[in-house]
Amino acid sequence: QLQLVESGGGLVQPGGSLRLSCAASGFTLVDVAVGWFRQAPGKEREALLCISSSGLTANFADSVKGRFTISRNNAKNTVYLQMNSLKTEDTAVYYCARRRNFCRRDGTSYDYWGQGTQVTVSS
Repeated sequence: QLQLVESGGGLVQPGGSLRLSCAASGFTLVDVAVGWFRQAPGKEREALLCISSSGLTANFADSVKGRFTISRNNAKNTVYLQMNSLKTEDTAVYYCARRRNFCRRDGTSYDYWGQGTQVTVSS
């Protein structure tokens, strides 16, 4: 049973914070790289942040630099996306996905995706 399940999405006001979780089942996250992506209606999928199997992180989006942080809790086999200073432009469905070993920007190189969680930033 291989699963990635996102949770923590919801409605938040501009300037607020939200933490998304990506819980893995059937495999160990320390053996893979996990990336966070988002897609808004009518827009292309955007790579945000990634953490490699060794724990190194990569930022792929200047628009979230300094506001979003990726982390991993090995005991819980869960990757998190901490989102601060949220803007209306951050409204999207957020996905986590895995690939082997190292982080890459292209989503096509990821072999397993979660179902996504909706984040809506609105006053």
